[in-house]
Amino acid sequence: MRHTISVIVENKPGVLSRVAGLFARRGFNIESLAVGVTEDPNVSRMTIVAEGDERDLEQITKQLYKLIDTLKVFDLPREKAVERELALIKVAANEKTRSDITQIVEIFRAQVLDVSEDSVVIEISDEADKIESMEKMLRRFGIKELVRTGKIALERGG
Repeated sequence: MRHTISVIVENKPGVLSRVAGLFARRGFNIESLAVGVTEDPNVSRMTIVAEGDERDLEQITKQLYKLIDTLKVFDLPREKAVERELALIKVAANEKTRSDITQIVEIFRAQVLDVSEDSVVIEISDEADKIESMEKMLRRFGIKELVRTGKIALERGG
């Protein structure tokens, strides 16, 4: 089962390395990891997506709390969270295909960031499955480069 885990940590050098090392030592593959400072500049939030059952999640949570810089750890079930991912996609484009690409961009409520003679750079911020759908639609034009941030998430409500 895939879990999205939110880890609130002190914003200090080496914390990311210690958290990633903990997952590696336990044999868990991190599918996605996004880290950034929060509304408090002394605190960072890590959003980690990893595969495992409930027992695995419980063990990881216990181990994370043993790290001195960890302030809070919680699972973010999809139905209780707002989730987004950012992707930048460079697509091959020419005079004939540019309007078709632009139409796809509009359908997915994405935006064009850069246009050149032979390519278009697109930005999309949405749920992972929507990004994958757009990527699939753009493949026929030729994706030159693609980068994704990984999932970020916040718990819904108060």
